[in-house]
Amino acid sequence: MAEPVAPASPALRFDDPRLFRELLGQHDEHVKTLERHIGLRIDVTDQTLSLAGDPVETELATRVINQLYGLLEQGYPIYPSDVDYAIRILSSDRNAKLRDIFLDTVFISAHKRVITPKSIAQKGYIDAIRGFDIVFGIGPAGTGKTYLAMAMAVAELMKNSFTRIILTRPAVEAGEKLGFLPGDLAEKVNPYLRPLYDALHDLVDFDRARKLVERGTIEVAPLAFMRGRTLNDSFVILDEAQNTTTEQMKMFLTRLGYGSKAVITGDVTQVDLPAGKLSGLKEARGILRNIPGIRFVDFTERDVVRHPLVQEIITAYDRAER
Repeated sequence: MAEPVAPASPALRFDDPRLFRELLGQHDEHVKTLERHIGLRIDVTDQTLSLAGDPVETELATRVINQLYGLLEQGYPIYPSDVDYAIRILSSDRNAKLRDIFLDTVFISAHKRVITPKSIAQKGYIDAIRGFDIVFGIGPAGTGKTYLAMAMAVAELMKNSFTRIILTRPAVEAGEKLGFLPGDLAEKVNPYLRPLYDALHDLVDFDRARKLVERGTIEVAPLAFMRGRTLNDSFVILDEAQNTTTEQMKMFLTRLGYGSKAVITGDVTQVDLPAGKLSGLKEARGILRNIPGIRFVDFTERDVVRHPLVQEIITAYDRAER
């Protein structure tokens, strides 16, 4: 008995041979990603793609392909990861427009890399930072919460919208005390701030970043150093906010002065506070949720923009905890 043959959809033909080659990817890598993740067959013949499979999957693949080609027409280069992000976005919202997300340039890094949102949640996060003075980005590791906030901060600094950037995070994690570490205060604190420096150097070349830090235009400091200060005309980012106490979170939020913006990021599933200590980030959501000028943006494992396995790891741990 012959096996049933999957119905074929009308062929998709593309006029520009150069853009068609870019759409396929090197060694048809983009096409293979679509086949693998959506679950259909795509035949490539002379600027034409023929799709065969379930009608729902075929319709999704058609949307992804046509919108990716539209991005290429706009001059946006398609990388393998972009195909994966496009599938995720259109799988969750068939009416989403990739151009509204991928073409929303946040910043162009020192390495000429264009930084744009890669998910619906990231796009909402960027829009929230533009429109609100206090924004909370809450979700798992690898969803771009801190990186996008820093890209926004650097972009706004370059436009002279703010006079300085302040990057801060709690300096004591997993119950460790700075006093038990060797070296002076700066040497003790730097390991905790290293991720912020890494992100900064990815956005701005090393020499320029060093000069900005030396002049105080960009300040990287532990959260304890914020006490008693008023931060005017500043773009302030509090990272790893799940490790703040109630008192620390209140202290940070009340530092904000005129002409300033604050972004608070954290993952409430990775709290390193001692047992019995309530996370200031968790508590802030309940206390501040009804204040109109404050926005909370939630990320999930679907927004992870690191190695594809990171998304699966987060999902597996969530399943185990449940």
